[in-house]
Amino acid sequence: MKPLAPGADPIRLSSTLAWLVDEAGAAPDADRFLSDLGARLIDDGVPLAGGALTLSSPHPIIARRTWLWRPESGTVIEALGFAGAGLAGTGLTGLSGDNGRGWLAGLGGGPAHEDIVGPRPDGPALSWVGPRPLTIAEADRLREAARFASAPLAALMARATLTATLEAYLGRRTAARVLAGPLRRGVGETIRAALLCADLRGFTALSETTPPAAVIAALDAWFDRIAGAVHAFGGEVLKFLGDGMLAIFPVAAGSPGAACDAALSAVSAARAGMAHLDAAREREGLPPLPFGAAVHLGDILWGNIGAADRLDFTAIGPAVNLVSRLEGLCRPLERAVLVSGAVAAETKAPLSPLGIHALRGIASPCAVFTVPES
Repeated sequence: MKPLAPGADPIRLSSTLAWLVDEAGAAPDADRFLSDLGARLIDDGVPLAGGALTLSSPHPIIARRTWLWRPESGTVIEALGFAGAGLAGTGLTGLSGDNGRGWLAGLGGGPAHEDIVGPRPDGPALSWVGPRPLTIAEADRLREAARFASAPLAALMARATLTATLEAYLGRRTAARVLAGPLRRGVGETIRAALLCADLRGFTALSETTPPAAVIAALDAWFDRIAGAVHAFGGEVLKFLGDGMLAIFPVAAGSPGAACDAALSAVSAARAGMAHLDAAREREGLPPLPFGAAVHLGDILWGNIGAADRLDFTAIGPAVNLVSRLEGLCRPLERAVLVSGAVAAETKAPLSPLGIHALRGIASPCAVFTVPES
């Protein structure tokens, strides 16, 4: 271990190092790690006016995440760095690519001190600033703490990588359930939710006459709009099914009406987004991408199914079957959006009745409604 610079106090610093070795790896998240580390460094006699921690992010959109800590309040705020862009999400400026050093410079009376943790140049970055310029001994204390932070930050990043990967493929709620539950069949729960099933029209014919790259681009554009609308209104995409999608809006606080309203708002937002997309495609001489959507309210079994060694966390039950069959009525009824009677009974949104219809494979006929055409 590199000896501390003259004037450093190894006894006072040892509490921070012991925490980094013995406890810091169990920190629940990066903001807690940063605030605890900063507070301990201050207790060890290092004067700090602020700190920042930057980690790379294994995310399809977010390239890195930076947490910014102020000791006087103990608060931590987060900024996101997007691929090809600067940090965003906090309303702060001067953060692009600098690991928060620009923000720290506005807090202290000296230049920011930064350490890259680990051997990689793109590894975690710990940045600090004092109320005055840091002495050589104080900077050495920070450097020594960064060396001991390598192992706990590696553990923190491993957990973050697993979580981000699961969220990208499963969705945030489902990922949390998978991480919290055992990996075996028969594990799940019954929840009440508004379900949204949506599907592109004529996509099979389009895919047979369109180059594969253009087909994928069209699918991605469609999913951006429908999934983006679902997430914007608090829903979660459970499955991408070919050119279709199944999403849920769980009922919270005993308010099924709010879940139904959110699902219908997501459909409305998706239709607006697709109208803009179709207009752009028309200008390029491309055909539109019409779609059908159905919304239903019911109980679903949300949990693990599959083979003994290959599981899927999904939703099953009569409600899932009904919303899928209801979406299949969009074409024969020549409607873009169909809504079940269960949703109509709970929502305040204006709906138009279309009568009672039999659904293939469903024992009881279903009252069917639609949204007014704008």
